[in-house]
Amino acid sequence: MSITPGARIGVYEVTSQIGKGGMGVVYRARDTKLLRDVALKVLPEDLAADPDRLARLEREAQVLASLNHPNIAQIYGLEQIGAAGCIVMELVEGETVADRLKSGPMPLDEVLGVAKQIAEALAAAHERGIVHRDLKPANIKLTPNGMVKVLDFGLAKILAPKTTDSDPSMLPTKMSGSVMGMIVGTAAYMSPEQARGKEVDPRTDIWAFGCVLFEMLSGHLTFEAETVTDMFARIVTGQPDFNLLPASTPQSMRLLLQTTLEKNAAQRLQHIGDVRLFLDSKFLSAAAEQPVAAAPAQKPARSAWWIAALAAALLVVLVPVALYFRSPASPPTAEMHFELTLPGLLGGA
Repeated sequence: MSITPGARIGVYEVTSQIGKGGMGVVYRARDTKLLRDVALKVLPEDLAADPDRLARLEREAQVLASLNHPNIAQIYGLEQIGAAGCIVMELVEGETVADRLKSGPMPLDEVLGVAKQIAEALAAAHERGIVHRDLKPANIKLTPNGMVKVLDFGLAKILAPKTTDSDPSMLPTKMSGSVMGMIVGTAAYMSPEQARGKEVDPRTDIWAFGCVLFEMLSGHLTFEAETVTDMFARIVTGQPDFNLLPASTPQSMRLLLQTTLEKNAAQRLQHIGDVRLFLDSKFLSAAAEQPVAAAPAQKPARSAWWIAALAAALLVVLVPVALYFRSPASPPTAEMHFELTLPGLLGGA
């Protein structure tokens, strides 16, 4: 079904198309009963009859309905368009982080505010057992009043509660054979385990958060490559170039990037809520006040002393962070089904 301005979907009158991607087309519409503007998300016309895509759209609606947080776009309802569905959502005005980055890196103060709100949104989702799996700058909206909204839970995974029953007859039925080895997400922001097609948990979102933070600070992708295959190889085996970060980047934020971009999920930051510690203004100030001295060139014999002094100073700041790390408590999970989706876009939407 072709949707054009003036078309009616239930009580909603479409006014314009405002976005399009692999997961759906988003329209601006007017709620003729409540007299407010809303966003309508529908499947692209060529996929509108695909039962798996329809099921995914319905699952996204259910995921959004289970979340109620100021940093996550609200859902208002689910409408029918013929045999297809249409998600009615809060219309979020403003530009995306991807749009914002077109003009270069973001100022540190702005990055801090945005990062804190992204972390709050992810924490709310993780507490409900939901992994976003497609966090990226194009899915993060910056509203004119400074509010951040995380969008597009179309690839979200709902973690199943832990069970000790080993009887195969009691395991959940997978409607379409979802198995390990499937790759979903956007290549540039995938965690190593995600790129390998392994099972994921909230630590995959933590990796993506690190990628977004790195890009906001530096204006560069965390891993850059010409093809998706090369991108996967760099994610799995390469290291971020932290020299791309501004020289003024606080030590605590550098440490945060290192802990969120740890390839081994067991050694990665375990809980997104712990991000608050790294971004706390008191901690940032304490890190900035630590003396960073360099050994005079004419006295090379004293270089070891200076290194030891610097290490001791950093320990004063960084040891409290270690105390906040908690060991992972991610139980074995059962996956919802999502068909293989391998976007070719490496840098954004």
